[in-house]
Amino acid sequence: MRVHRPTPEFPRHLERLYAEFPFERSIADDPISVLRPLAWDPRRAEIAGIFGATLAIGNTTAIRGAITRLAAAAQGDIARLVDPRWARERRTALRAFRHRWIRGDQLDHLAAVLTRYYDRHPSLESAFLAGFETGEFAGGLDALARTLRGNGRAPPGYRALFPSPLDRPRSPCKRLTLFVRWMVRDRYPDLGCWHRVPTGALRIPLDQHVAWITYHMGLTARRTRSWAAVEEVSEALRRIDPVDPTRFDFVLCHTGISGDCPKERDLAVCGPCSLRPDCRLWRRGGAAA
Repeated sequence: MRVHRPTPEFPRHLERLYAEFPFERSIADDPISVLRPLAWDPRRAEIAGIFGATLAIGNTTAIRGAITRLAAAAQGDIARLVDPRWARERRTALRAFRHRWIRGDQLDHLAAVLTRYYDRHPSLESAFLAGFETGEFAGGLDALARTLRGNGRAPPGYRALFPSPLDRPRSPCKRLTLFVRWMVRDRYPDLGCWHRVPTGALRIPLDQHVAWITYHMGLTARRTRSWAAVEEVSEALRRIDPVDPTRFDFVLCHTGISGDCPKERDLAVCGPCSLRPDCRLWRRGGAAA
């Protein structure tokens, strides 16, 4: 089977898509819009970020709604969830919380894990660095996932919320990878709360939209989302921008969310797209595979 590759002009086409992208149209539809007002306080932004990333399941409207409901349960301040003086009230406030398959008792347990962690460490960056310094990005994500899983008894399904790329089946770890992107990048729209992880080491948060578009651009030949696909797509983007490869993530993701990429041949929509010359649907003239 012939492997699809982007054209040699793909870097220029992607840079054009980035330069012309209407960020302000899409930022309001992204979960980070709920978190950005907290960027002035790194600890609050990190706490809200890890809860927000944990809830990042489903469409963006539902995710934003879940984060907003969680903030309301915490009386308007998500950071209150890790205040040990508020532990009893927290359990009561979260008892009825639901978002998809995530339950309030799981979030209560996460808050307890974070409370203990913050009693000894200033930031989750330390947890990530413990693995990153010996195992690069996947090692950092593994160390972060293990920290968030905690020790001792946890509610059913809790530890599955924090997969590691080093554990089978080699999950793409979209939510934790997204969290680290939010924390590390200090360029719009991210929060830039961490300062010891280089942006060039980041990996792409491979959600369904980014996976579909990058497959059809030929950045990976893998049809399923996996850590191997994350590495392939990230390396392809790193060849375009070695310093900040994941700056393209928001644009690719919201190109799919907004409908700018209809995921089928539609000249009315696809005609102006700068990536059309690289897309397998147009170059092969067939339907979506």
